[in-house]
Amino acid sequence: MPFALTAGGITFLLAIIWGSPFVELMRRLKLGKQIRIEGPQSHMTKMGTPAMGGILIIIWVLLISLVVNVVQIVKQIEIAESFVIPVAVMLAYAVLGGIDDYQGIRQRPGIGMLARYKIVYQAIIAIMAAAILYWITNRGHGYLAIPTVPFLLDIGWFYLPVAAFIIAGTANAVNFVDGLDGLAGMISATAFAAYGIIASVQGQSFLITFCFITVGACFAFLWYNAHPAQMFMGDVGSQALGGALGVVALMTNQWFILPIIAVIPVVTTLSVMLQVSSAVLTRRYLGRDWRPFRMAPLHNHFVQLGWSETQIVQRWWLIGILAAMVGIALALI
Repeated sequence: MPFALTAGGITFLLAIIWGSPFVELMRRLKLGKQIRIEGPQSHMTKMGTPAMGGILIIIWVLLISLVVNVVQIVKQIEIAESFVIPVAVMLAYAVLGGIDDYQGIRQRPGIGMLARYKIVYQAIIAIMAAAILYWITNRGHGYLAIPTVPFLLDIGWFYLPVAAFIIAGTANAVNFVDGLDGLAGMISATAFAAYGIIASVQGQSFLITFCFITVGACFAFLWYNAHPAQMFMGDVGSQALGGALGVVALMTNQWFILPIIAVIPVVTTLSVMLQVSSAVLTRRYLGRDWRPFRMAPLHNHFVQLGWSETQIVQRWWLIGILAAMVGIALALI
């Protein structure tokens, strides 16, 4: 744990130093955010803000993780997957998210990659990661830890579709949360810190280090993403963080409590699903369009109610911290 916390602190300092030049580079490259018409009108002032800031997180997580783990990987190749798998998944989703962001800026402003293609690519990454976790990490077992149960349950091959769903679902969930200044970064850092503590209790040194390096990188990003944001995370960061978080939850076998630790992304995703399904069903069967929220995702509903971005972000973060505390407690039972 001391080493992991130190690595996280170093990551924060290095990313902070290079943050300003990175923001300036994105401005020169004109990688500014395009605002969708159906979004809150208050967001129109954000037009043109650099929108691929998640690159700052990914680059420093990769660099610091490689530096601090290269010697251990050579010496302990049999447990290297504890570091390689989450980093590889993070990188894969970062590439996919980066393509989506770039298309949303250059090719289809405000839209990005078509959803049907994005879902397919997300599923491919998730299925590959699930297979590696099942066959290599767990040696053909589908482990699940349940609070108060003193042993791991083995759900067998059913682990594969569940794990793939968790990885892809978490990637999308964090992506939905990325809508207000500081929100996705705070929620992600809190969740990774929670799983870092759980990994520490389990003695998974590689995973502890990865989690707190990610926390440090998220904090550095938040330095420039605090309201009013100098840069936005974008899909390149949100999908990568979400996918990696899903992998970390699976590697600790504590994925049963992921909906608690990641309660804000989960509730946000449910709000989108409920909004869309309600509109479709009421239009089909009642002949009129009814939606439970003024606007989805959920944080936009509260924007429409008159809450400030700072109020929403701070209150959501408080909920996220409390949920993470409950999740850690459940993992220790």
